[in-house]
Amino acid sequence: MEKITRFIECLLPITLCNLKCPYCYVIQRHNRKMAHANLRYPVDHMVKCLSKERFGGMCFFSICGAGETMLCPELPDLVKGLLNNGHFINITTNGTITKAIDSLILKTTPDERDRLHVAFSLHYLELKNRGLLDRFFNNIARVKDAGISFVVQLNLTDEYLPYVEEIKEVVKKRLGALPQLAATRDEISLDSNIKLRTKIPQSKYNDIGASFESPLFNCTLKFFNNPPKGFCYAGKWSYVLNLQDGTLKACYASPKQINIFSNPNASISLDAVGHNCKSLFCMNSSHFLSMGVNPEIKVPSYGELRNRKTINGSFWYNETARNLLYHKLSESNQEYTTTQKLRCDIKSSLINLSYSIYTSLPHWFKTLIKKLH
Repeated sequence: MEKITRFIECLLPITLCNLKCPYCYVIQRHNRKMAHANLRYPVDHMVKCLSKERFGGMCFFSICGAGETMLCPELPDLVKGLLNNGHFINITTNGTITKAIDSLILKTTPDERDRLHVAFSLHYLELKNRGLLDRFFNNIARVKDAGISFVVQLNLTDEYLPYVEEIKEVVKKRLGALPQLAATRDEISLDSNIKLRTKIPQSKYNDIGASFESPLFNCTLKFFNNPPKGFCYAGKWSYVLNLQDGTLKACYASPKQINIFSNPNASISLDAVGHNCKSLFCMNSSHFLSMGVNPEIKVPSYGELRNRKTINGSFWYNETARNLLYHKLSESNQEYTTTQKLRCDIKSSLINLSYSIYTSLPHWFKTLIKKLH
C-alpha cells in the first residue's frame, strides 16, 4: 500500500462557530469575529495546487478552522477534490453540523471515505446545555456507518472536573470506549510562559487525565512546555498551510513563507527547520511529532495516539487508516546525511538572522522595502 509522504496542517480561518467554549483558544485570545474564511481562490484551483505530483506523493491534509470547520460552505467540495487527488484527509469538527456531514458522505465514494478521518471535539457542557449531545453522537454514527475513521477528543479543563465520571460513562456507552484526552493550554500566557489552563495542582490534573488511559494525553503532557530538540524535517516533510490565501510555512514558528496558490506549477521552495527551531514548544506536537517529522524524538504514531478498540472488539479506525496512520514519514522519505544537515542548519540560521534584523527595522523602512520589492 502507498504510504503518506507529507503531513500538511491546514488552517481554515473561519471564526464562525455555533458553540462558545470558554477554553477555546480563539476565545481566550479574543479573536472570535464570527466571520467566514473568505477563500481567495476557487476550490478547483486550490485542488490543482495541492496535487500529489507537486508534493511528491500522498499527503495527509489535516483541516481545522479557527471556528467550526464544517460551517465553511466550500469544505465538502475541497475535501472531495483532495480525496480525488489521492490524498488522506482529516477534518476537525464539533460534530453538530449534520448537513455538512451528510454532504461529505454523499459526495464521496467508498474508496474516498476509506481515506477520510474525522476528529470530533467533545465540548461536553456546551452540547449538554444546548441539547446537542444526541446530535453529536448520531453524527458520529453516520460517519462510522459510512466507513469513515474517527476519533473523539476531550480537552481536560476545569469546567469538566465535576463531570469526569459522567463523561466517561456517556462516551463509553455510546461509542464503546473512553474519549481520547488533550491537555489544555492557557493561551493568554504564551508570549512569556506556557501554562496549563487549570487552577488545580498539576499532579492532580495529571492523575485525572491518567484515568482516561489516553495515549494522546500522555503525549501532549510529555511535550508540554518542552522545547523541541533534534533535527526537524518540517519544511520538507511537513508544512502549515493557510487555506484562505495559500500561504505555506515550514511550521508555526517559521519566519519564511511562500504562496503556493499563485502558481500551481511552481516548486515548493522551503527548507527543513533542522536544529534551528525557535518555538517555545512544538505547536500541535501530537500531530507533527507523531507523524515522525523529527525522527530523533520517540513518540507513538498518529494512529496509536488516537485509535480506540471498543468493548465489542471493533476499532474507531478502518483498515486503511490503520495501515496509513501507524507509519512515520521517515518510512517514505530519505533522511539527510550529516553534510546535508549542516548545510540546512547554516541556511536556516541565515534566514532566522535576516528575519530578526527585518523585524527590528522601523515601520517606515519596512514599508519602503516592500514598495521596492
